[in-house]
Amino acid sequence: MASSQTSSNNLPLKPIPGSYGLPFFGPLSDRHDYFYNQGRDEYFATRIQKYNSTVIRTNMPPGPFISSNPKVIALLDAISFPILFDNSKVEKRDVLDGTFMPSTSYTGGYRACAFQDTTEPSHNLLKSFYLKLLASKHHTFIPLFRNNLSDHFTDLEDQLAGKSGKASFNTSIGTATFNFLFRLLTEKDPSETKIGSKGPSLVETWLAAQLAPLATLGLPKIFNYVEDLLIRTIPFPAWTVKSSYKKLHEGFSEAGTAVLDEAERAGIKRDEACHNLVFMLGFNAYGGLTNQFPILIKWLGLAGEVLHKQLADEIRTVVKEEGGVTVGALDKMTLTKSVVYEALRIEPAVPYQYAKAREDLVVESHDAAFEIKKGEMLFGYQPFATKDPKVFENPEEFVGHRFVGDGEKLLKYVYWSNGRETDHPTADNKQCPARDLVVLMCRLYLVEFFLRYDTFTFEFKPVVLGPNVTIKSLTKASTF
Repeated sequence: MASSQTSSNNLPLKPIPGSYGLPFFGPLSDRHDYFYNQGRDEYFATRIQKYNSTVIRTNMPPGPFISSNPKVIALLDAISFPILFDNSKVEKRDVLDGTFMPSTSYTGGYRACAFQDTTEPSHNLLKSFYLKLLASKHHTFIPLFRNNLSDHFTDLEDQLAGKSGKASFNTSIGTATFNFLFRLLTEKDPSETKIGSKGPSLVETWLAAQLAPLATLGLPKIFNYVEDLLIRTIPFPAWTVKSSYKKLHEGFSEAGTAVLDEAERAGIKRDEACHNLVFMLGFNAYGGLTNQFPILIKWLGLAGEVLHKQLADEIRTVVKEEGGVTVGALDKMTLTKSVVYEALRIEPAVPYQYAKAREDLVVESHDAAFEIKKGEMLFGYQPFATKDPKVFENPEEFVGHRFVGDGEKLLKYVYWSNGRETDHPTADNKQCPARDLVVLMCRLYLVEFFLRYDTFTFEFKPVVLGPNVTIKSLTKASTF
């Protein structure tokens, strides 16, 4: 369509720039750029520069032979990205992991709720159940997580007192997170089941097999092509992690009789409910949170001691005034809230969103409009949307007070939960049902941390997803 034509907002209607390249060879070349030659940020940045557009055509991994069609239209700014949330215009069927879907053998033969589109009756049924379940547990969130965090901080201190003088943050918070989630849903400790203390390793083994085609281990360049051949030629079969998943499923089935009874009363088959709850616990909740907490600590550590003191002062003052750690007290901690939102903005734990156009539609960026045909795959790279320089000042900087006062108006551009931070999860949308719980847990983590400590030192290195954080020292609180 000629560029002289315009959209409803008087933006010029332009053809979508970009290229998919030759069949097989184009996706393969793009895949090597994405993982090995450029890295994901440079992969998109160079294409934005080349085509002078934040809406482009490109290929996304894993490509051949795992994905039959790697072609996407990439949305790389804050204005075009939210079309992914409009369920009247886009479809989310089987696109959770992008251009391919792991076998349902990983989930007992069921398509988990996260893979279902909003038009499917079982989506509404399952998500309604999730929302009601979480609402029924709201009174236990704070005391239960505080209890798990107490064990976590004790573990960190014990590690620091050991021979190495360092503490693995990721391992420690992984254990605390799994125990919290399992206790929240079943009201039992995983140690009382056949899961024992191995919950995190069981989940991580199960997740790794499913998501391997989307990752790289960061090996020396000499091994790049070997890695690519091994993990992106054919999917790992589910039987390779069958024993891990079986323990998770049986452990949850054994401990979660009450919640499974509730699911049956809601009209969900017991076996289907169990597989869906294991998926929600392991993939959605554990997978997301064990990435988000290290991200939070990484940026908090990089921000430095001035921000640490400001947070400690606010947290200790409010807790003293309110007489304890309560929801009301957390709501009064404006800087603490802002720091959490800033971590969610600057490095979203899940950086990708996918959807297919339900119909022919028009997508707008800041300065142009583009026609999308029915059935075309849309892909949003969230870190570029939430670090859009036309929306956020100094977008690459971690600004702890960014969302304080008038800054709250920018929350509509925070998209980590598969929706705007100003929207709310419902049974009819794809926004994370535990969105409020995730934000609460991150805020509560900061509160518990700064009630105990003034500051800390750390080091980190990038891994498959997010940072691997090592705590080098914790300075005990001087006041409170």
